[in-house]
Amino acid sequence: MVALVSTVAYLGLEARSVEVQCQIAAGLPAFQVVGLPDKAVGESRQRVNAALSSMGLALPPKRITINLSPADLPKEGSHYDLPIALALLAAMGVADAEQLGDFVAVGELALDGRLIPSPGVLLAALHASASEKGLICPAGQGSEARWASGVPVLAAPNLVSLLNHLKGTQVLPTPELGRADPPVLGPDLRQVKGQEIAKRALEIAAAGSHNLLMIGPPGAGKSLLASCLPGILPELTPEEALETSMVASVAGTLEGGRISRARPYRAPHHSASMAALTGGGLKVKPGEVSMAHFGVLFLDELPEFQRAVLDSLRQPLETGEVTVARANAHVTYPARVQLIAAMNPCRCGHLGDPALGCSRAPRCAADYQSKVSGPLLDRIDLHVEVEAVSAADLALPPASEGSEQVAERVRLARAIQSERLKGTSARTNAELQGDLLDAHASPDEQGRKLLLQAAEAVRLSARGYTRILRVARTIADLASAPIIGRAHIAEALSYRRQPPRA
Repeated sequence: MVALVSTVAYLGLEARSVEVQCQIAAGLPAFQVVGLPDKAVGESRQRVNAALSSMGLALPPKRITINLSPADLPKEGSHYDLPIALALLAAMGVADAEQLGDFVAVGELALDGRLIPSPGVLLAALHASASEKGLICPAGQGSEARWASGVPVLAAPNLVSLLNHLKGTQVLPTPELGRADPPVLGPDLRQVKGQEIAKRALEIAAAGSHNLLMIGPPGAGKSLLASCLPGILPELTPEEALETSMVASVAGTLEGGRISRARPYRAPHHSASMAALTGGGLKVKPGEVSMAHFGVLFLDELPEFQRAVLDSLRQPLETGEVTVARANAHVTYPARVQLIAAMNPCRCGHLGDPALGCSRAPRCAADYQSKVSGPLLDRIDLHVEVEAVSAADLALPPASEGSEQVAERVRLARAIQSERLKGTSARTNAELQGDLLDAHASPDEQGRKLLLQAAEAVRLSARGYTRILRVARTIADLASAPIIGRAHIAEALSYRRQPPRA
């Protein structure tokens, strides 16, 4: 007899069907798992054996073969423990194989039979919903699985209670839907003294989801400005919140099934490796650029990152996704992020200050800033100089306008974009390209003349030209202007900065 139980294999944000086949046949006692299992899957034999022993069950003295089909698909992770155990119990006649056919099972087993949470339950629940099946998972992840609508969820604390429920001698409670956490906002913009140009650039960046680079001396408030961004960004839509939660589920960071409507904000240290930033590792986990999907990726001290690490962001910033290629798999994760970067103008940080600047200026500035490649800088829409804050600025009272007022303008600008782009794949002005760019970001005659003159003067690349139009479209939206005018083009051009030359 061969017993079958359904489970899944994770490939990026895709859950693929895997059939766990268990055969108990005559022969020398053995317990084998085949079908390209990794180390964690191979070790499930010991965990399953111990869990059954804790229930008072012994494996039959026969040849037990577990096949994970399709056999040519690599199987990784501890979530195969539960489906292997259930397939074995069905083959032994302890569980009803026909009843188990209505479910997809995922979960890790403890040696005493408890079900331990494993990453990716939300993806498994969505797969079960698409397959019109129920889901069996650990009790600690029942609330996470409930976010997939219409899926019957059996969330069991241990293997015994699950079997009792299937036999009708015990009823497992229906897990509650995971709560949506309230947004965690950063500092208020009122805390930023001076820096009106930088505040304006931050508002434009938030309104159009544009990338932003702030350059200024230490202590000028660059990090404070970046931390204020979550307070002026609109909440995630339900569809965006589900997609970001899927990434968090695969990464194993979606605790208690709590889904947040706040946009992700990730700020990795400049010592981060390429795998940490773009994804990878032994099990090809999502990196920081994917964990910040639909949110903000803040890179402080930009030139201090390894150049190869920074250049690995060039493709994700352009396409909105990152593909991690390995010899045995190609995994693609979403990476539609808003890049906010900050850097000093030179190594000492005081370029142009006669009292504090070093003697190597301007050569030191050119050497330091050249650590960031031109193609990466070309993908950043807004470049703004953040001047040092004087004692007089610090003594000023708080500004009358804070994050609440700016957030309202950003919300209105985003609403204009949402209505304009309804029915298209684009969500914000930062994603305008091709026909959409021509249709919605064409300036009037005066604006076009100014843009052409500037493009010739500073030798704008085709990407830079396009990004000027996108930023100008956002500036016009903040002003509720249907057509991009000369003033909007002029302001957008003011945020394009040429690197210093030695």
